[in-house]
Amino acid sequence: MRALTADLLLHAYAAGIFPMARSRTDPRLYWVDPELRGILPLDGFRVSHRLRRTLRRGEVEIRCDSAFEAVMRACGEATSDRPETWINDSIIRLFVDLHERGLAHSVEAWQGEALVGGLYGLALGGAFFGESMFSRRTDASKVALVHLVARLKAGGFRLLDTQFVTAHLSQFGAIEIPRQDYRRRLSDALHCPAQFDPSPGLGWEAALAE
Repeated sequence: MRALTADLLLHAYAAGIFPMARSRTDPRLYWVDPELRGILPLDGFRVSHRLRRTLRRGEVEIRCDSAFEAVMRACGEATSDRPETWINDSIIRLFVDLHERGLAHSVEAWQGEALVGGLYGLALGGAFFGESMFSRRTDASKVALVHLVARLKAGGFRLLDTQFVTAHLSQFGAIEIPRQDYRRRLSDALHCPAQFDPSPGLGWEAALAE
C-alpha cells in the first residue's frame, strides 16, 4: 500500500473499503473489503433492560470529542481479552487529522477525570463508520455506544457501519449484509445530509426513538 493520506482515506471509506494493520506494532497497512459487512441498523437498535438500568443510574459522564486521541490509543491497547489490536501509529495519525477537520469523532465515558470507556469513528454524509471501542469499567463502551446511536438518530444519519459483527455488537442488533447490499446503502447514506452533534445535552433515550 502506498503512503496513506487523510484525503485518500476519505476516498477509500466512500468506496466501501478501510485500512487495518496486522498489529499495533506493524507499520504496514492493508485494505479490507469484507464479503459480508457488519452494520448496526439504527431503526433496529436494541438495548437490554439491564443496560437501561445502568444508563438510568448515570454512573459515567458522557463527553464527545474532548479526548479523541486518548480514546484511539486506549482502543489500541493490549488487554487480557484482546492481546493484539490493529490500530497502529499511522492509523492514529490519520484519524487525528480527520478529527481536526471535524470528520472523526469520539464518544467518551468518564468517571471524574478518569477516561473509563469510549469509541471513535468517522462521519461522512449520513454514514458513520464505527472503528473501535474500549472499556476500563463494566459496560462503559456499551453506554458510549448507546449515546453514539442517540446522536446519529438525532443528526439524521442513515448508516452505522461496524465493519464486522461481534458478540458484543450482536446484542444491540448488528447484522451482516452482502458487500453489494452494503455499497448500495453506503451510496444512499453518503448523499444524505447529516450532522454529528457533540454537545452534552442529548440524552441516551434518543437512541430508542423511532
